[in-house]
Amino acid sequence: MKPTQKYVPLTKQSKRKQREFYAKQRQDWGSINPATKQAPNGKAYNRKKSKHRHSSDFEPCLDFYLLKF
Repeated sequence: MKPTQKYVPLTKQSKRKQREFYAKQRQDWGSINPATKQAPNGKAYNRKKSKHRHSSDFEPCLDFYLLKF
């Protein structure tokens, strides 16, 4: 701002000047894609998860059962 210019509030400036100001304030997402940042739904059925179950997932339950009796 030059010393001879007065400060004009943003609301009093023209729409064109306001758009220029807000365009400078905006930033780019860069390499981040916000659409891919969603957590999977825990309640939804997931085929891949059910196919990759291993028998080792159930071993602690069997050990507990055998130790009890």
